[in-house]
Amino acid sequence: MLSRLLCVIISLLFMALARADAASGIDQTEVTIGAFAEFVATTGFRTKAEESGGMVYEAGWVVKPDWNWRQPYGIASPPNEPVVHITFDEAMAYCDWRGQRLPNRDEWIRAGYTELRADPPASFQRGMTYEFPTGNRPDGANCLAECGTDLRPIAGKRDYSRYLDRGFGHAPAGQTKAGVNGLFDMGANVWEWAVMGKGSSQATMGGSWWYGADQMRSDYGATKPRDMAVVYIGFRCIAK
Repeated sequence: MLSRLLCVIISLLFMALARADAASGIDQTEVTIGAFAEFVATTGFRTKAEESGGMVYEAGWVVKPDWNWRQPYGIASPPNEPVVHITFDEAMAYCDWRGQRLPNRDEWIRAGYTELRADPPASFQRGMTYEFPTGNRPDGANCLAECGTDLRPIAGKRDYSRYLDRGFGHAPAGQTKAGVNGLFDMGANVWEWAVMGKGSSQATMGGSWWYGADQMRSDYGATKPRDMAVVYIGFRCIAK
């Protein structure tokens, strides 16, 4: 009887560890242009930026009529780059189509900064909360400065600086350093929508290529109007 009880306990323990390994339930990478294209092809969905243009900051917000998810900088981009120029509600629609949802702000922070894996690699420790989604330092993220990408170029990253007043643009999804919970680009690359109540503004998490490392911190507290379609805001989904 004792050995049988021990087997049950061990079995339950392993089940708990398996759940903890994927406890965040969040996508490993940002949603890509290619993935969003499948959604559009299936549903016929049309975004706000396709109708009226996407936004970029040039000494003030400006709308670029030919900037949208298909061509973030007015030119076609590869399908493995993160999809941008997507409003909060458009991101919600995509996640729902996939049988998922947008993470709320607390879920995003938990997944991005606290190591939940049962047996993480040596550079991470289970249960530890880190300063950046990349760990104790911002190294390896696609941020404007301080991340070391000038010394370690990101595979497949294009230089979009000719279309911008600042920065070099986003990198392909999943090509920066894997961070906390084995997730990519939770820090920098593109801001990510997250749910923060039901108001007209919603959370944007993790910073982006437009900024340095400070915006990557969990307490930065950035928000944007939910109907903004911007060149440096994308998203990822989480399990329902």
